[in-house]
Amino acid sequence: MKWQRWLLHGILVLLASFVFTWLGDAAIFLLRGSPLSKVTVNQFQSVPLKGTKIEYDYLGTSDVPCAQALFPHAGQSPCWYLRRNPNQNTSL
Repeated sequence: MKWQRWLLHGILVLLASFVFTWLGDAAIFLLRGSPLSKVTVNQFQSVPLKGTKIEYDYLGTSDVPCAQALFPHAGQSPCWYLRRNPNQNTSL
């Protein structure tokens, strides 16, 4: 019985931490005037072939708008995420 209380309290603390972090990030993002930036990414298109094989076609590079925040805001991915993952893939 005691471990269930500890588990419940732990889950509530994690949930509250996440909510406060997200709200703080949103408040800072809005107070800074919704700063957006651009990151250059490589774009690829995956084309299915016979035998469950996939061909990747390089489409070039493009500048993608991003939010300078910890979490996605204004419909944009965070810049830190796009810098760490510069390859974007689209499927047919």
